[in-house]
Amino acid sequence: MRNKFDLQLEQLHLELIKMGALCEEAISAGVKALLDNDLAMAEKAMLRERDIDQKERDVEGLCMKLLLQQQPVASDLRAISAALKMISDMERIGDQAADIAEITRFIADSPLTSRVSIAEMARSVIGMVTDSIDSYVRKNLELAQSVVRKDDEIDELFLNVKNELIRLIGQGDDGEVCIDLLMIAKYLERIGDHAVNIAQWVEYSLTGQHSED
Repeated sequence: MRNKFDLQLEQLHLELIKMGALCEEAISAGVKALLDNDLAMAEKAMLRERDIDQKERDVEGLCMKLLLQQQPVASDLRAISAALKMISDMERIGDQAADIAEITRFIADSPLTSRVSIAEMARSVIGMVTDSIDSYVRKNLELAQSVVRKDDEIDELFLNVKNELIRLIGQGDDGEVCIDLLMIAKYLERIGDHAVNIAQWVEYSLTGQHSED
């Protein structure tokens, strides 16, 4: 029975890795759509969001099977409960990547995108998502903790973008586009928050301790 349980735990690990890869694809496609005015990438981000939703259901079902059909010990319970929390954050990352892609459709070709620090913010957020997922794949506590420490950096980048947009509006630039860009920056900030959550659940699965922001 234990051998079967270990195989199912390994399957859970693999499914989470696949879901993480879909999240990375979704956010990268959404950001590329924004920065390169690439509407094909916007469509890809929205397709990946649907794939992530399906993967969330698959992983949730596997977790329930592990809990109901086996007798997990404490470390197993941590791994399963962390997985259930992580897939919720991954699902939200997919949603917000799709939201970015949707807004991009309305501001394609706007020169204002290049006049604010949104590209820098996007790169930092993508790095956080990648590192949070890598910390799970590699069971790397130090990497997970480094993601948590980057939360303040993303908050600061968001404030920079917001202040830049306020200045552009004050100069008479297109207020509607500025508001759309502010929404995108907010979605990026939230994705960063979800990356932090994932990293904290990785820490919990490895140590039994859940750090707070």
